[in-house]
Amino acid sequence: MNAIRSVSELHRLLSLPEPRHPLVSVINLAESIFLEDDVWKGFVNRFYCVALKREVKGKIRYGQQHYDYDKGVLSFTAPNQVQYLDLDKVECGLGYLLIFHPDFLLAHPLSSNINSYSFFSYAVNEGLHLSAEEEEDLITILNKIDKECLHIDKHTQEIILSQIELLLNYSNRFYERQFITRKNHNHQLLVKFESYVDEYFNHNAAAQQELLTVQHIAEYMNLSPNYLSDLLRMHTGQNTQQHIHERLIKKAKEKLSTTNLSVSEIAYALGFEHAQSFSTLFKKKTNLSPIEFRQAFD
Repeated sequence: MNAIRSVSELHRLLSLPEPRHPLVSVINLAESIFLEDDVWKGFVNRFYCVALKREVKGKIRYGQQHYDYDKGVLSFTAPNQVQYLDLDKVECGLGYLLIFHPDFLLAHPLSSNINSYSFFSYAVNEGLHLSAEEEEDLITILNKIDKECLHIDKHTQEIILSQIELLLNYSNRFYERQFITRKNHNHQLLVKFESYVDEYFNHNAAAQQELLTVQHIAEYMNLSPNYLSDLLRMHTGQNTQQHIHERLIKKAKEKLSTTNLSVSEIAYALGFEHAQSFSTLFKKKTNLSPIEFRQAFD
């Protein structure tokens, strides 16, 4: 797998002059031309990338799926995510790329906090659809970062990272808005989620002989795990794992109170390989062991 290791290397591949700063750059796509290079057939970036796409056409592949670029969409990629680009179907159009190397974050609080911005692990089709006003807010920040790259001194890192952090916080706000305003679409996703979890615990857990996982549900729903959890948290106050545990405990209580199945049989029916694991989780969530809960109904 090819690796684009530096900001300078990406500039070269986009036919751009050397970056103003070795670890951070704001790239204007209108000024970029993709070099014919085998790197695009499969590559990973060694840096963070925030892409604001305006009138960008083309397809990019993550994993086994192709996605169309869209208009006015903000997307995020963390270092070392595998990507593929079809140069025959790409037109740069208008837009901006903010790229910054992890080394630029060293000794700054954002270095440890950046993982809290879960949209860096969203799938590319889960980009942020921006209003014109939101887009202008972010372009203003990008222009400030670009301008600051002209002044490399002891203040540069702090000033640029404060602007990057502002952009990420705005993005958090805009994603929350998107989770709310795309009500019909999100309602369908929530119904699909509820139906799948119900079906799993009612019929499939024992047959699958494995616990239901966040990854399992996300793959079924064609969403990234973080996007699904953030969507659920926004609408219900609980992430995916909390929902799974809540439904599992509800089903366990039902079986303990209405059947004569042993604790081991119930654990197996819910997808546990070991009854002790089930008992540990049940007590953690209810403050009672399965046996103690059952005795309350005798």
